[in-house]
Amino acid sequence: MRKLFDKIWNDERGNVLVVMGATLPLFIGAAGLATDTIQWTLWKRQLQRAADSAAIAGVYERIQSDTEAGVKDAVDKDIALNHHTGIALSTGYPQVSRLADSGDMRQRVQVVLSVARPLSFSSMFMTSAPEIRATSVAASVPGTDEYCVISLEDTATTGITGSGNAGVEMDCGMITNSTAPNSAIAKGNVTMEASVIASVGGIQESDNWVVDKYDPYVSKMEDPYANLNPNLDELDCDTEKVVVRGGPNETISVAPEINGDYDFAASKSANGGDAINCFSGIDVGPSETVNLPAGVYYIDGGNVNIQGTVTGTDVTIVLTNSDSASNATIGTFDMNAGASLTLTAPTSGDWAGVAVYQDRRAVDQAKQTPNKINGGSTGIITGVLYFPNQGLAYNGDGTSTFVCTRIVSRRVTFSGNNTTGNTNKFEDDCSHAGIPAFEGGRLIRLVA
Repeated sequence: MRKLFDKIWNDERGNVLVVMGATLPLFIGAAGLATDTIQWTLWKRQLQRAADSAAIAGVYERIQSDTEAGVKDAVDKDIALNHHTGIALSTGYPQVSRLADSGDMRQRVQVVLSVARPLSFSSMFMTSAPEIRATSVAASVPGTDEYCVISLEDTATTGITGSGNAGVEMDCGMITNSTAPNSAIAKGNVTMEASVIASVGGIQESDNWVVDKYDPYVSKMEDPYANLNPNLDELDCDTEKVVVRGGPNETISVAPEINGDYDFAASKSANGGDAINCFSGIDVGPSETVNLPAGVYYIDGGNVNIQGTVTGTDVTIVLTNSDSASNATIGTFDMNAGASLTLTAPTSGDWAGVAVYQDRRAVDQAKQTPNKINGGSTGIITGVLYFPNQGLAYNGDGTSTFVCTRIVSRRVTFSGNNTTGNTNKFEDDCSHAGIPAFEGGRLIRLVA
């Protein structure tokens, strides 16, 4: 018997046909499995891309409204645009979840998608079509850019505008919470140079922007001074309110018994070394100079109008009102052309780094810019200009020195004339001046 098998085994007639017949099912099976695997992988990749895109869309909507229905609608709309498998989602999908914050990750949204469709080869051996599932989680995460200018405008109104012949040069960036398609605009002959221009809304590129990167559709920037409020109990406004007026090179020094306007001819020692901290306003004429001693100057419902020269070290000017009513009048800050303001904010204490502060009870004046400050070459502001609910126009011909000026305002408009080659220059690292680094512009990223 063994000899018979050896004979058959060594017989070469028809061997190839026998071997091919025996292995053909294996070749067909391998080809079928390979085809199914490629098709399954393609559907899985397309489904994962759709889930990723939908999760990101959900986070954007959660930042804006944070409602379950709004996030679900945003996810559905995105899937309608970006689900390219050609297979209808399984019943019960998409599954959308608003997850809780986790560490630095906020506004997390999870999207789960699933499709079921028979595979051409595997379906011969399976009683039901396989489920292909994709899960994605997106969140807003901290950004790493540092900003010199923050616009808190959070409607569809433009937040940052450069116009005229203004020149701006920054070692840091600018960001606005505006949701407008043109949330930041640079027009005319303006040159806006910064490390980054970022926005919750859209930004149209132009030759007026000289930036390392455009960063539209970032998460909302938080107000860095949202918890800073004037302590109205510190205001001594009952009897000693005065309007700050000054002649040439005079220094504020107020005796407690003086009411109304005062020329500050008396020495500070007339009041035992303490200056009154509550004023009706500051009004400095074109030929006048006022030197402000160190301290916090509360302006009780009045305005600041500077046409001459004002200087001060370790000084904060606070536009507020001793009346705690929500509709109490809050004044504005107007520094006219030709005026000079050399102001340095304190480096410690509650008002560290803040040069000018406007109470957030100030009424927004419908896209106008009631506050005006010249960034001219004869005056330098070291500190933060804070106008959270009104616009600020920052004008001037510029200075040749980089300065630690920061702007946090509802809207910011840069204008002026840099035809002489001067520009308003902003330095990035101002920790020595008590000014924190404003990092933010939270980014929307996939996290799982």
